[in-house]
Amino acid sequence: MASLSALARLLLALVLGGLIGLERELHGRPAGFRTHILVCMGSALTMIIGFQIRAGTAGAAVDPTRIAANVVSGIGFLGAGTILREGANVRGLTTAASLWVSAVIGLAAGAGDFVAAGATTALALLALVLMSLVERRLSGGKREWVVRILVADRPGQIGRIGSALGGLGVDIRNIRMRPRDDESVQLEVVLRLPSGRGANMAAVAAALSDIDGVRSVEQDD
Repeated sequence: MASLSALARLLLALVLGGLIGLERELHGRPAGFRTHILVCMGSALTMIIGFQIRAGTAGAAVDPTRIAANVVSGIGFLGAGTILREGANVRGLTTAASLWVSAVIGLAAGAGDFVAAGATTALALLALVLMSLVERRLSGGKREWVVRILVADRPGQIGRIGSALGGLGVDIRNIRMRPRDDESVQLEVVLRLPSGRGANMAAVAAALSDIDGVRSVEQDD
């Protein structure tokens, strides 16, 4: 396989994987832009190497798809790292699936099937972006908010925050923690408020501020 052809396939994998990763990154998911790019390019390179091995062993029974099959099964271990269980709720399944799809897109790009790789990327983005709107409509119009909480670095603080939010019927969709030098932790929490006459952000902010050790509560616009 010519070097320029291999480079074109790797660049295509970079772009297509980056598009899916960007959507995940914008939603604050643990596997985002860079992870999806690396998965897609790595899969593309695996397929390219498979074809090169077959070309270099003319006459031998070499099947490059066997390497691809191992990529598809092996990506499950990476996807499992994005799945979190919180009580009865499981998060990260969509991100794990997007990683799997990115790997398959990379295999298609590495095999030179640019149409299939591009079409799959477009359909995956359609599912992630537009179908999320449908899902939100079916869930009763619940809306997600991002709240930044500065809290003292003490044991059990996240549990207290979860209990306060659970009492208001608020779902915690994602949490990011960033320790600071002043013995505090900056929490970035993605919340989904109940529809109808449920909790509003004013009630949420008040409940969080009443927790011992919470120093500030800020809401993203």
